[in-house]
Amino acid sequence: MEVDLRLEAAAQSEIIENTQKDKFIEIPEIFWDLTSKNILTTEWVDANSSKNLKEIKKKNIDFNVVGENIMKTFLILAIRDGFFHADMHPGNIQVSIAPESLGQYISLDFGIVGTLTQVDKNYLAQNFTAFFRRDYKRVAELHIESGWVPPETRVDELEAAVRTVCEPYFDRPLKEISLGLVLMRLFQTSRRFHVEIQPQLVLLQKTLLNIEGLGRQLDPDLDLWQTAKPFLEKWMIDQLGPKRFLDQLQREAPGLAQLLPALPRLLATYLEAGPQDNRAEIQQLLQAQNRTNRLLQGLIYAAIGFLVGLVAMQILWQFGIFGLV
Repeated sequence: MEVDLRLEAAAQSEIIENTQKDKFIEIPEIFWDLTSKNILTTEWVDANSSKNLKEIKKKNIDFNVVGENIMKTFLILAIRDGFFHADMHPGNIQVSIAPESLGQYISLDFGIVGTLTQVDKNYLAQNFTAFFRRDYKRVAELHIESGWVPPETRVDELEAAVRTVCEPYFDRPLKEISLGLVLMRLFQTSRRFHVEIQPQLVLLQKTLLNIEGLGRQLDPDLDLWQTAKPFLEKWMIDQLGPKRFLDQLQREAPGLAQLLPALPRLLATYLEAGPQDNRAEIQQLLQAQNRTNRLLQGLIYAAIGFLVGLVAMQILWQFGIFGLV
């Protein structure tokens, strides 16, 4: 698939659409009329490769800002959008030297991309946030809830193992942390608990390693955790807050609008053609419901009659008729 440049162009186009409001990211536009299976034509960009540090320095570009933007871009594409550049080596990450966008992050070559489902994104975001808060018990619980480890795994044992690996690396600048070493130790630990490495996360882990190397080149003092923590916490609020609920309800509304009117017909069809055991059970439930409805109906009528009687007695008493009866 990587050698079909139309697929690469489609992936690039999707990421352009997803990042339209992110001003610190620039991705070249595609000329579709000049693009085919063997040719990919995009707009020209004035930029230097992020590995060409000498040329970037000549432009007085702030390496710290570039490093932060690269990290934020990874988080936005992977966690927010679930569709990320999975080949973020220095040759594919350019730094703009154009006067109007000097120092801006430019991404090229979308032949390899990764996709995360909503479930993947939720668990990853919760895991990252728990890591940054040093809530290792929650990390262990999430691994069990997601099915990444067997359900019989003891939370306290997994919590202790994760703490042993991760705790020594906090409060250090990026230059003192090797994500490769952390991942290796986590994998070694995971074998004890029979963790299933998710295929969709392999590209994500590879991309993190690329960012680590590039971050060290641009800004040896870049604090990975402090850069990512505010973004992830805000993202979690957006995912669990009322706006998320309303957005999800809006997306589901067309399907619900079609389904609700059809429910009586679907139920009738199921009762006629469904399994005999289920049909009999549902029939019994419906009969019980009808008996309950008749009982409630009788009680309601009785209550209404009682109230009407009280009102009538009051009227008769007021006009002196009650005494004549």
